[in-house]
Amino acid sequence: MHRVPPPKDSSTMAISLALNLFTRRLTLAAFPWPFSATVVQLSSNGISIALLHAGLTLLAAALLLYYYYYITSTRARTVYLVDYACFLPPASLRVPLAKYAEHAGLAPCFDDRSVGFQSRLIERSGLGEETCLPQASHGIPPEKTLDAARAEAEQGIFSAVDAVLAKTVVRAEDIALVVVNCTLFAPAPCMADMVVRRYALRSDVRCFNLSGMGCSAGIAAVGLAQNVLMHCSGSGGGSGRYALVVSTEILTYDYYSGNERAMLLQNCLFRMGASAVLLSNSRRSSPARYRLERVVRTHEGHDDGAYGCVQQEDDAAGERGIKLSKEVMPVAGRALRAHMTTLGPLVLPASELLAYVLSLARRRLLLLIFAGQLKDRKPAPPGRVDVPDFRRAFEHFCIHAGGRAVIDELQRGLGLSDRQVEPSRMALHRFGNTSSSSVWYELAYLEAKRRVRRGDRVWTVGFGSGFKCNSAVWVCLRPPAPLDSGPWDACIHRYPVATVQ
Repeated sequence: MHRVPPPKDSSTMAISLALNLFTRRLTLAAFPWPFSATVVQLSSNGISIALLHAGLTLLAAALLLYYYYYITSTRARTVYLVDYACFLPPASLRVPLAKYAEHAGLAPCFDDRSVGFQSRLIERSGLGEETCLPQASHGIPPEKTLDAARAEAEQGIFSAVDAVLAKTVVRAEDIALVVVNCTLFAPAPCMADMVVRRYALRSDVRCFNLSGMGCSAGIAAVGLAQNVLMHCSGSGGGSGRYALVVSTEILTYDYYSGNERAMLLQNCLFRMGASAVLLSNSRRSSPARYRLERVVRTHEGHDDGAYGCVQQEDDAAGERGIKLSKEVMPVAGRALRAHMTTLGPLVLPASELLAYVLSLARRRLLLLIFAGQLKDRKPAPPGRVDVPDFRRAFEHFCIHAGGRAVIDELQRGLGLSDRQVEPSRMALHRFGNTSSSSVWYELAYLEAKRRVRRGDRVWTVGFGSGFKCNSAVWVCLRPPAPLDSGPWDACIHRYPVATVQ
């Protein structure tokens, strides 16, 4: 005989019905239909079963939320350039070529041969009449104190950071990462600490100070900031998503006061300069100017010749300076070729890569065919090495303005036109070799000339001691405002100018 179950009280039935409905909705969202139907059917057997499966459903939902959070927090994010600014030294610090030669002649630390060498070098350097040296270098003899070096650092760095913050809506307290690079000057506290103190940045800000890396350190600093931002989610309200990258070179502390020619080059070529770049991992946090496509770094330090071609040392009289050997240009060429081997497959179109491979194969085949005929002959001097046509990968080139010879060599090696290396030559003429910040003066030149359009690809490349070749690829998202010429604001109408060839 079939027994009728005892009736449930109204409160128990209401709770059971509510839990059953809640379980059904959550389970349908979290699990496939057949499994959820089974769970709902089991839950109808009683309130204990419903509570059990409701708990399991909540656990499953929590696991799904954790999985979603884990995926989104560890996924590499795109990094954007919000904006940048370059330090414009005051006109009172400019050093015309004649003034530099006169100053060298009056300085008691240089002999007549050194004065003549510097005068000839400065005339052929490609520098113009408006490059600037720090205040301490205008004295006779130049002042090389720690206080004077700190004053130079504060003037350049703070001016550039003030400018980039003024151009954006980013507040100083929203900056979660600071990277400062300077090759020769490394005080304690470091220059990154100087930035934190000056702008009262947050207590959990991450600071990095890069030194001794040469003129390629600016791009290495961008790469470091990219690696942090790609895996940093920031905090609520958009804060913590910004990185400030500052590139500069302090000349006061390491002004060379000796007479060795290989070490006098730094006095003739290097000039004041600094740049501040604001990066973000969120395009919506602030309107971005460029998207960072990739950063590629090549290090040739395994080779003794490459490692020692640019080196800080003391001369025979104990004067400290940077010694540039005659192997700098061959080393730079080898580093560039190795760098392009890595960069080429990442940026070149497939048709250009195929044409390059076929060209290499044909060259190697011809060498094998004629190897027997050329065996007894004197080997010919090495000619131009075949390289891919990088003009098909980039619309604009910002080559480190290390000197006229550097620009000439890279122009020949890459097959670039005079217009394509114009930003480098004009930056060298107007500002001199500003070390790692030079590529930003060159990008500012392109933008002041209104040549950069939305979607254009810009290649910035620098070389540094060690020996390193670093480059970054940027894609323009938003051209600058029509009236924004940056450090070129008062002189862009005079450029381009004819330079020494």
